[in-house]
Amino acid sequence: MSVLQYGLTPKMKPLSPRRAALVVALDIGTSKIACLIARLRPAAMGEALRRRSHAVDVVGFSHTGSRGIKGGAVVDLDEAEEAVRQAVDIAERAARVQVDAVVLSLSAGRMASELLAAEVDIKGAVITESDTARVLAAGHRSAARQGRVLLHSIPIGFALDGTRGVRDPRGMLARRFGVDMHLVTADLAACRNLMLAIERCHLAVEAMAASPYVAGLATLADDEADLGAAVIDFGAGTTTMAVFSGGRFVHADGFALGGNHVTMDLARGLSCTVYDAERIKTLYGSVLAGGLDERDMIALPALGGEDSPQFVSRGALTHIIKPRIEEILEMARDRLAASPFAAEPRGRIIITGGASLLTGMAELVARILGRPVSLGRPLGIAGLPEVAKGPAFAVAAGLLVYPQAAHLEYFEPRHTRQLLTGTGGYIAKVGRWLRESF
Repeated sequence: MSVLQYGLTPKMKPLSPRRAALVVALDIGTSKIACLIARLRPAAMGEALRRRSHAVDVVGFSHTGSRGIKGGAVVDLDEAEEAVRQAVDIAERAARVQVDAVVLSLSAGRMASELLAAEVDIKGAVITESDTARVLAAGHRSAARQGRVLLHSIPIGFALDGTRGVRDPRGMLARRFGVDMHLVTADLAACRNLMLAIERCHLAVEAMAASPYVAGLATLADDEADLGAAVIDFGAGTTTMAVFSGGRFVHADGFALGGNHVTMDLARGLSCTVYDAERIKTLYGSVLAGGLDERDMIALPALGGEDSPQFVSRGALTHIIKPRIEEILEMARDRLAASPFAAEPRGRIIITGGASLLTGMAELVARILGRPVSLGRPLGIAGLPEVAKGPAFAVAAGLLVYPQAAHLEYFEPRHTRQLLTGTGGYIAKVGRWLRESF
C-alpha cells in the first residue's frame, strides 16, 4: 500500500502482445462480490474489437453476497475481508489455481476527471523519447491533490508549437512540446481501506481501475467508442459514468445513489424486510406503468406475527420504484451535460449494472437523457457462465480486458523506469496506439 503515499494507486506492467497471462478480476460492490480468473492468450485482432491484443478465456468464476461494503466503500473491515476470502476461494477451486494478486475495481471515492495540458521547451530541434517522457511527467505531476489518489493518467494527444492532435511526435520538429492528458482521481481513504481488505487476505493489488471505465472496455465495440458513447453503470450503492470519444476514455464521474436505495424505498413503502424488498424488485420491479398493473397483485411474505400474506399491485411497486430511478437518471443527465459527451450529437448510452435490468429501464433512460440506449453485455469473453453474461457483470468482465489497455497509461518513471525506453517500451506503445486511434 506504500504506493498510495505518492498519490498513486497500484499499476500493472503492460501486457506483452506475444505472451499469455493469468489475470484475476475482483469486483467488490455494495450487493455482490464477483471474482473471475481468466487466461489471456495472444490472438489476431477482430473486426469489432480491434484494440484487443488477447483472447480472454474464463477458467474460474464466483459471486457471493457482499458484506461490510456501503456505497462501494469499506465500512466493516472484518466482514469485507471474510466476504473477499470466500469469493476468491470459490474461484480458485473452480480454476484449480492459487491466486496471488488481483485487478480491483473502484466505484467509491467521489471519482472525478480532469483534462490537463502540459508543455515543455525542446532543447534540440528534434523531439526524442526523453522529451516525450518529460512532457508526460509534467502533466502527471500536476494531478497531485491533497487527500486524492490518481487512478488513471492517459495521454489523449500531443501538441507541437500549439498545433494539437499530433499522433506520434517522435522525430518531428518543434520549440514547444505539449500533451493533453485525462486524469481520474478518487478519495485516498476509499482506496486505502479497499486495498487493506484485500491485503488482509494475503493478496496483492496488481492494479485498481475505475468501474465505469472497465465496464466500457468490456461492453463497447470499437465503432461505438470511436463515434462517442457514455457508459452508465447502475450499481447497488453507486452510479458511475465513463465517456468515450474518438476511441479514448475522456471522462469519469459518479455519485452515491444506486439500486440499494430503490430496495430501501420498497422496504419502507411495503413494510417488508430488506431481503423481501430486494427479491420483489428483482422479480417484479418495473419503471413502466401498464394498463393492468393495478389489477395484477403480488403476494408479500407475512411479516412478524401475521398469519396470512399481504398483497400489493404491480402499479404500487412502479409508483415506489420510478421516482427514485428518475432522480438517479436526472443526476446522471446533469453530470453528462457537463462532460465531453454533450458535444457528441451521435453518441449513444450503454447501461450496465444490476439496476439496468429493471423492466423498462432502457426506455426511461432514453426518454430522460434523450439519447439512443442499449444494454451493455460483455463482448468477446469466452467461458463466462450464463449468469455472468449480462450487464450486472460488465465491470468484473472489464477487469479481464483492462490489462490489454494498461500500456495506454503513464506512470511516474520511479515506478516504471524499465517501461519508458526501447522499442517495446511505454513511449513506443503509446505512440503506436495514438497512430491507430486518431
